[in-house]
Amino acid sequence: MIETFRAIGYNLETAIADIIDNSVSASSKNVYVNFEWLGENSWISIRDDGRGMTDSEIIEAMRPGSKSPIETRDTNDLGRFGLGLKTASFSQCRKLTLISKVQNSTINFWTWDLDYVIETDKWDLIKIEPEKNHIETLFTSDSGTIVLWEDIDRLVKNTQVHNQKDIDNFLIAAESVKAHLAMVFHRFIEQKRIKLFFNNSEVAAWDPYLKGENATQPLPDEPLARGIKVKAYILPHISKITDKIHKQAEGPKGWNAQQGFYIYRNERMLVGGDWLGMFRKEEHYKLARIMIDIPNTLDVEWQIDIKKSVARPPSNIRQELKRIANYTRSEAVKIYRHRGKAIQRALGHEFAMLWIEKVKHGKRFYEVNRDHPIIKEIIKNNPDSKKQINSLLRLVEETVPVPLITLNESEKPDSILRPFEGSVGNELTELLKLMYESLLSNFSPEQAKQQLLFIEPFNEYPELIESL
Repeated sequence: MIETFRAIGYNLETAIADIIDNSVSASSKNVYVNFEWLGENSWISIRDDGRGMTDSEIIEAMRPGSKSPIETRDTNDLGRFGLGLKTASFSQCRKLTLISKVQNSTINFWTWDLDYVIETDKWDLIKIEPEKNHIETLFTSDSGTIVLWEDIDRLVKNTQVHNQKDIDNFLIAAESVKAHLAMVFHRFIEQKRIKLFFNNSEVAAWDPYLKGENATQPLPDEPLARGIKVKAYILPHISKITDKIHKQAEGPKGWNAQQGFYIYRNERMLVGGDWLGMFRKEEHYKLARIMIDIPNTLDVEWQIDIKKSVARPPSNIRQELKRIANYTRSEAVKIYRHRGKAIQRALGHEFAMLWIEKVKHGKRFYEVNRDHPIIKEIIKNNPDSKKQINSLLRLVEETVPVPLITLNESEKPDSILRPFEGSVGNELTELLKLMYESLLSNFSPEQAKQQLLFIEPFNEYPELIESL
């Protein structure tokens, strides 16, 4: 049975997050996660400054199934089955030690050693005093708990202390855990309800919705039955945020992977970026992210699993969620595809797109906009070459490598350069000046600049327009 607990399906990230749930439920203000590299003797610890446990409470906490999943829990309790501490720990290590202290008490500790269980064939805890470096922080604390994982075979079995590849893999795993915690507990961190430290470095919250950016578009709240709340966000187009913010917003798995629903139970994220089987993830919907809040009284209806990384909405609200998702996706795709048209509707200007999407016999194709100011200007200044220019544009239109572009976008999203990015010399500036001078024949300088803001691709460079 105890070996079976190891195969429930945790990964390192979800296992450590499950341990931290206990720290949150214990009213901790600070949680410290430490990864210590010692080859096969490496260890991981999760320490908090919560209310701690007595000796008898430690024994009960170490009991598999210590609390029934059908028991009524406190509204702020993040627990579920009474198995998390054990199953999460056993999934990663063969030796689990729980060390704790309540106020005005001595330090207590008990250990599960799976090899000892196999040897004795008994459900027996053992009492082995932890090394001083593991417990010295509790001596100076009023209360708190340390979960210590040793013999972390799933991560470091057959590794060598001085092998650089083994060291790198250990560090990569640590960074992945840090990113996962920043996501799962981001609302706790944002609200200053808890501070997380990873190898003594404070963890910053990862906000999936970029709520601090002016270009983010929050949609109206959608309260559903039984305390469920839904809030959708359309994230900004890449041109509206800095490269640093764009990189941060992609999250642990990248922009495409992070689209979809984000399900929270008591503000702790369970699912991050998933369309819940309603839609496929596609490049042009990547700006859509939808927050769902559920209370812990709906665990059974939402089929919350032991790992607290799976949630399935009940059938009676799936249609409501799909309706919200459809609207959010339709708004997101407008920002992704037709940013210019959105500006046109908002400000009443005619936006000059260089490419126009058309449909013929049910098939899409793309034409160069002959009314684009640059195209019109070139033809106007070269009337004798009008036929050749149109022939050249037709050749370009008929040979747009749509399949290759689609393939590259699906495999490497956000890898395509913005217009004139990295161009040599003053190519963009010269083209911009040419267009500006042409506009001055019909507009004042300020009006000409305003017009340029609505001509693709100059709209990408408002700072250059302002400098004219």
